[in-house]
Amino acid sequence: MDWPAFLPLFLTAGVEWVEAFTIVLAVSLTIGWAAALGAAAAGLGTLAVLTVATGGALSAGLNMQAIQFVIGVFLLLFGVRWMAKAIARQAGLKPLHDEDAEFRETRARIGRADWFAAWLVAYKGTLMEGLEVWLIVVAFSLHSRAWVSNGIAALAALLVVFTTGLAIRAPLRRVPENAIKFIVGAMIVSFGTFWTLEALAGAVWPLGDWSLLGLEAFFLAGGQALVPLVRGRRVAAA
Repeated sequence: MDWPAFLPLFLTAGVEWVEAFTIVLAVSLTIGWAAALGAAAAGLGTLAVLTVATGGALSAGLNMQAIQFVIGVFLLLFGVRWMAKAIARQAGLKPLHDEDAEFRETRARIGRADWFAAWLVAYKGTLMEGLEVWLIVVAFSLHSRAWVSNGIAALAALLVVFTTGLAIRAPLRRVPENAIKFIVGAMIVSFGTFWTLEALAGAVWPLGDWSLLGLEAFFLAGGQALVPLVRGRRVAAA
C-alpha cells in the first residue's frame, strides 16, 4: 500500500468524479437514470479497456529514470494548473466553480438534443473526467509500482461520489472543490518536484519520502502567500 499517494489520489479522483456525476445527473433528467447510468458505465468500461490494453506496454523494458522524469514534469504541469486556478479563485480573479451552474448548463444543452446525443454527453463526460483520473493513477503507479493501492484509491473515490450522489440526487455543491484543488495541487506539485529532481540529479532525497511533507508545506505556504499579492494587483488594476 502506497500511503503517501493514497490521499492525493483519492481527493484528485473525487473532484473529477463529482464533475462527472453532475453531468450524468443532468442527462438522467432528460433520458432517465437507466440510460444515463448506462452511458456512465460505458465510459468507465472504455477506461477499463484502455487500462488493460496499455498496462503491459507501460512497464515493459522502459528506462525508469526517463519515465520518472516524464512523470515528474507531467505532475508539475498538472499540479501547477490546479494551484493557479485555486489561487485565482481565492483571490477573486475567477469565479468559484459552481456545480449548480454546470448542472443547469448541461441540462439546457441536452434539452435541445435527441436521445442519443444526450447519451453521448453522459458517456463523454464520464470518459473525459475518468481519463484525468487514469493519467494520475498511471503517473503515480509507474514510479511506486503500487498499481493496486492507487487503483483502489481512485475506485474508492468513485464509489463514494456516486453513492452519495445517488442518495441525495443533487449536484454535490457542498464539496469544497477550490480548497481540495488547492491542497491536492500542492501535493501533486510536491510529488512532481520530488520525482523530477530525483531523476535529473540521480540522487535520493535526504529524508526519503518524508521530504514530501516539507515540499507540501512549502508549496501550500507559497500558494497562500500569493493570494493577497494577486488580490492586491487585481484591486490596483481596477
